[in-house]
Amino acid sequence: MDYHWDSCLKGYNQINRFHQLSNSSVADGSKGPYVPGVCHGQNFQASLLLSHLLAAQYSTSDVLLQPYLSSWDELVKFMDSLGSVVRLISQEIESKTTIIRQLAQLAGENLEASQHTDAYHSVRSMIRAELNSGLVDFHHQTDSGCRTLLRLHRALLWLKLFLQKLAEVPVAGRLRSPSELCREAYQATLAHHHSWLVRRAAELAFIAMPERGFFFRLVCVQNQDELSLVLGRVVQAIGVVYNRTEQALEEHGMLDLP
Repeated sequence: MDYHWDSCLKGYNQINRFHQLSNSSVADGSKGPYVPGVCHGQNFQASLLLSHLLAAQYSTSDVLLQPYLSSWDELVKFMDSLGSVVRLISQEIESKTTIIRQLAQLAGENLEASQHTDAYHSVRSMIRAELNSGLVDFHHQTDSGCRTLLRLHRALLWLKLFLQKLAEVPVAGRLRSPSELCREAYQATLAHHHSWLVRRAAELAFIAMPERGFFFRLVCVQNQDELSLVLGRVVQAIGVVYNRTEQALEEHGMLDLP
């Protein structure tokens, strides 16, 4: 399926190659950015998530949509690995990524709108194209890519905050449970945009969140220090993508699309 993203995939592959070299440098004891390795036997791969997030960091202020959506594919695997705990949210995310991919496909197939074939190349190009075509409605709900992106953007903040909290190493005192951390992250982010019924369901689901040892196994680490190293790198990359998306949406008054 051609979404007219071939040009950015070359750079994407180069970044993946850079990750391999970085891993070699760290293994040799030389200086270099830490990149998590492949975690055999696991569906979710922190290294692949990181690769997608870094590949999405296009230019200095934009986000490429193809690797951005691929990042979400990996994050959905992360959520699904938790069992039924957050399945309601992960299903909603999958529906949102499908909408944007379908819009990109339609733009590519519509010969009469050939000038829009690069509309879904990046966050900013999508915003420009949908504003120009009148697809974005600031007063009524539509299935525009921009509105859909906003919902993904809000969910990304929740996951960023949860992973950040999970990576924290307390100076003194106990490590708090993932259930407590996830609930706290949710209350500070997505809960503001959900109905009471959804919030209640989420609160009950978080009670069944796996213990911390599960997350050690999920990313193939032995202890909290190693988990902090892996998740810290991922959270940093998520932060760049999140901040760039936030800025683009804010510049066009899209942070409150209905």
